[in-house]
Amino acid sequence: MDPRPASTVTLLRDTERGPEVLMLKRNLNSVFVPGVHVFPGGTLDDADHAAELRALCDGPEDAVASRILGIERGGLAYWIAAIRELFEEAGVLLARSSDGALLTLTEPEAGQRFRVHRKRMESGEEPFNAVVADERLRLATDRLRYFGHWITPEGAVRRYDTRFFVAMAPQHQVVAHDNREAIAHEWVRPDDLIERHRRGECKLRTPTLHSLRRFADFDTTAALIAAVDAEHDVPAITPRVTRDGRLVIPGEAGYEEAASPEGRGEWTARDR
Repeated sequence: MDPRPASTVTLLRDTERGPEVLMLKRNLNSVFVPGVHVFPGGTLDDADHAAELRALCDGPEDAVASRILGIERGGLAYWIAAIRELFEEAGVLLARSSDGALLTLTEPEAGQRFRVHRKRMESGEEPFNAVVADERLRLATDRLRYFGHWITPEGAVRRYDTRFFVAMAPQHQVVAHDNREAIAHEWVRPDDLIERHRRGECKLRTPTLHSLRRFADFDTTAALIAAVDAEHDVPAITPRVTRDGRLVIPGEAGYEEAASPEGRGEWTARDR
């Protein structure tokens, strides 16, 4: 089964104790990774490729975005999908209003208006491109930094080819999980969440865990984003499942052996 194209975005903010990341907790009844702590994200929609949305992006043009991702065309759709999914799942919209300022949703009327947009998107009554057009917005794709590329192992019931982005949280918007796909949200230091995972207090998928370990090395969001900007080679990582059920990535013990039918184990829920 070919993996489905997907995008995810890590939202950052600075605190006195260092950077925090936004995490969502998946619905316990979800078919895919129930109860797991994840970054906002999801699969690309056909509408993410729409020309009218590409024309309303304050970031790389499609040719540049595609070159960054190492694909022929359609790269900008990953940036658009990341922004759309963040709005759908967490209520944060990385966009600029008609005056060029980052969107603020602190005024009650504006907040209520965008909550209605979000509900209408959830029900299928209003597509994302209509929200952007009606509100005369430009998508702040220039605030997204590409930093990771993970592909679900072969043998999984659902496979995804996911591009990972990181962005600073807008100052005048409040996170509100959708209470459908996500049942809770929190801002948390990467080190703290990694330790909770180690103690078995929360569940993290392998790509999320590796991303958090990478973020934990930085004292400020500015330093983290500068480090991402300095890296121009983002390799695709496809974990493998060993015969004893371990999920391993390139460079880890057992990865090469897992490539053969004799050394490959079954993909199970605990490996996700």
